[in-house]
Amino acid sequence: MKRKIYWNLCLVALLTMVVSALITALLLCQDLQTQMRHSVMTEVRYLESAMEVSGEDYLAHLKSRGDGNSENRITWVAQDGTVLYDSFADSESLENHKDRPEIAAAFKNGRGQSVRTSRTLAEQTYYYAARLSDGSVIRVASTTKSALATVFHTVPVMIAMGILIVFGVLILVELQTKRIIAPINKMDPDNLQAGEVYDELAPLVRRLEKQKETIRGQMQILREKQEEFSAITENMQEGFLVVNSRGDVMSYNKSATRLLGIPVEQTEDHKANINIISLNRSEKFRQVVDGALKGSHCEQMLDVGNRHYQIIANPVAESEERSGAVVVILDVTEQQSREELRREFTANVSHELKTPLTSISGYAEIMMNGLVQPSDMGRFSGKIYQEAQRLITLVGDIIRLSQLDEEKAQLEKQPVDLHMIASNVIKRLQDVAKKNQITLMLTGKPTVVNGNPQILDEMIYNLCDNAIKYNKPFGEVEVNVSMAKEHPVLTVEDDGIGIPVDDQARIFERFYRVDKSHSRQIGGTGLGLSIVKHGAIYHKAKVELKSALGEGTTVRIVF
Repeated sequence: MKRKIYWNLCLVALLTMVVSALITALLLCQDLQTQMRHSVMTEVRYLESAMEVSGEDYLAHLKSRGDGNSENRITWVAQDGTVLYDSFADSESLENHKDRPEIAAAFKNGRGQSVRTSRTLAEQTYYYAARLSDGSVIRVASTTKSALATVFHTVPVMIAMGILIVFGVLILVELQTKRIIAPINKMDPDNLQAGEVYDELAPLVRRLEKQKETIRGQMQILREKQEEFSAITENMQEGFLVVNSRGDVMSYNKSATRLLGIPVEQTEDHKANINIISLNRSEKFRQVVDGALKGSHCEQMLDVGNRHYQIIANPVAESEERSGAVVVILDVTEQQSREELRREFTANVSHELKTPLTSISGYAEIMMNGLVQPSDMGRFSGKIYQEAQRLITLVGDIIRLSQLDEEKAQLEKQPVDLHMIASNVIKRLQDVAKKNQITLMLTGKPTVVNGNPQILDEMIYNLCDNAIKYNKPFGEVEVNVSMAKEHPVLTVEDDGIGIPVDDQARIFERFYRVDKSHSRQIGGTGLGLSIVKHGAIYHKAKVELKSALGEGTTVRIVF
């Protein structure tokens, strides 16, 4: 801005100087010419009077004195145009002046004048002539510089003045701009109205204040949106990454660092220039990102360790040009595990249902073909009944387990005495325990939990039934109901055969049996402990297992 002011002022000053000098020179030249004309005319009248009195003797007198006018040229011309006298030259060497404009005018009108400019335009001469009584003409000429020459003579002075003006303007602009800018530099950005402000700047200050308020509001909206976006992305369980067209990571959340295992030193500085490929170098991951950057929606499954991830990438476009991509990482390990369990469950259900149905069909076919003796008819009917009951129990367990698994059990929770339910279960199982030479006992005290009596009954029944079935002759099964740190606890402990360490993590799975041959002999559907597990989940309880092979098993359910 200072340079612009400087050049503008210089231009104005120089133009003013040039115009002023030209006008002054022209006016001065005009004034000098006017004075010169008056002077010449006065001298002509003086000479005219003197010549009328003294005649040629006056001119001879001037010439003899040697003080002829050195500035003005005096010429005396006869009636025929012959030069009789010239103060600047020899009259005999001069040509006839009869045709000279001022001479001709004087012969004709008594007076005559003319102005002639030199060929170089540097000088101009003013001629004034008067006719004497004897018919001759006396002429006086005065030479001076022309207006153009006067202007040319002022050029050096104008150049010198221009240089002085340029330096003067430079100093003036420097001082003035500092004076103008000083209050502006002292203005507080947070309070533009404070301090000294020129009246001319007041509208600008008000406009800046208004714009500042608008910008502050927009920045607040942006901050709120950024905080909202950060809160959403940082609390997402899914990984979230934004990459530019070059594949550099612009933003990512904590879940992305956790799922992909991004090093801590990279996560500490979100501004670090990380390329998306450096986060995971698998071919599938690279293909998904490259496909999105090329404008396609891409999905791919990715295995990292023992986890399974679904990578979804979508292109991001701005003004019809692709500017990057958004990558979402979903942990589908549990989903795939459930799918695997579902497939395994379907296969197991098919197998478990097929076994009793095959037995029923076989016994019925034998009886239908008359291959059974009347004395064996009761035994065969009993076999069919047992397999049918087993099938009914299996279907009931599957239905119950499905309800618990899908959290669709249409049973309300209510305060229930856990000790009383355990007592009822033990009463129902006493005959089975005695038959297997097992001592079944209940200890503890009445303890109330908020739960569903039917599900709790099935849980305790399955635990006690397993403890009896997988016990040793003359073994013991103790059921204890107590409080531990304000939490109701149900404990079923036996001194039976125990569970191998390798199988302890899977015994709560559907249809899982440690010893399949032994399980076939003692019966059961293989769903008892799975019902216990899902019943505990339904009641938001925790199942704890402690077992040693050959020493026994303890199952604790903490509500």
